[in-house]
Amino acid sequence: MKLIPHAPLSTLNTLGLEAHCLWLAEVTQLDDLKQLMVNAELAALPRLVLGGGSNILFCNDFAGLVVLNRLQGITLQDEGDHWLLHVAAGENWHQLVCHALQQGWHGLENLALIPGTVGAAPVQNIGAYGVELARFCTYVEAFNWQGGEVERISAADCQFGYRDSIFKHAYQDSHFITAVGLRLPKAWQPVLGYGPLAALGEKPSAQAIFDTICATRMAKLPDPAVLGNAGSFFKNPVVPMALAETLKAQYPQMPVYPVAGNPAEEGQAKLAAGWLIDQCGLKGFAIGRAAVHQEQALVLVNLGGASAMELIALAAHVRDSVEQRFGVLLEHEVRFMGLTGETWLDEVLA
Repeated sequence: MKLIPHAPLSTLNTLGLEAHCLWLAEVTQLDDLKQLMVNAELAALPRLVLGGGSNILFCNDFAGLVVLNRLQGITLQDEGDHWLLHVAAGENWHQLVCHALQQGWHGLENLALIPGTVGAAPVQNIGAYGVELARFCTYVEAFNWQGGEVERISAADCQFGYRDSIFKHAYQDSHFITAVGLRLPKAWQPVLGYGPLAALGEKPSAQAIFDTICATRMAKLPDPAVLGNAGSFFKNPVVPMALAETLKAQYPQMPVYPVAGNPAEEGQAKLAAGWLIDQCGLKGFAIGRAAVHQEQALVLVNLGGASAMELIALAAHVRDSVEQRFGVLLEHEVRFMGLTGETWLDEVLA
């Protein structure tokens, strides 16, 4: 295990923001976690787990221990009518999607090109083009920092919601995700209800879906290696159906999607945050070196040398502009990390 004091974090977050942590630990095996737990100095520090760093905004330095999840490995079990994949949390998500497609294990293709690691996927319950991780996740394995053992948590106990799970709440500080179990049906059915997929016909191949989504995402979303960003900065807002219908009457071109699969969200609708931001005329709007992307309004970018406060001010301006025009309050999907732990836009601005 690599253990580095006063480590820089600029290359470990896709926004490319300058920040440092007190200690950085690179975990490649489960025993590394136990070593961190029994080290009194490190165990007493605030702790942050990083995978690909593609969904985080460092508001300032982190006065604690950053743990890089670099656990590797994929195993397959034939369950008759399903394939069960057991995937280590440090694996790259998109590379997993590519590998599954090559092997004929279909179902994940709608989630192609989502950045980050497999371990981050259940935290956010990642989703795109009509598919969420929760559709295929059967369990999550996680190391309990208090007990020192790996626990298997069933999907039912993960409390999956829209970009949400128990790992953002009760288990955020107590558990370190080590592996994810994915059950993929052999009797594959394509999901074609979103965006350009409807134009593929009734029975496209999984490869055709994958290719279409990759082309669409690459056309819309900037490469973090070229232009620092954290992907979709805001969640698509879920609003009461009555509000959605009122707005639809005012703005007939506004995309509105039904919310399915979550009883708590019955009678509500999902709006497209990017469309709302675009209608406020914010594409290309900049504060300092932080800007709304010219092509995709849902993405905030670092033009080079942006400060955390410039990005925070830009996020606030975008949120306030949408609320003033539409009466809809956007919530940031990107995690804001403060000096000792996660924070929120309003807390940073206070």
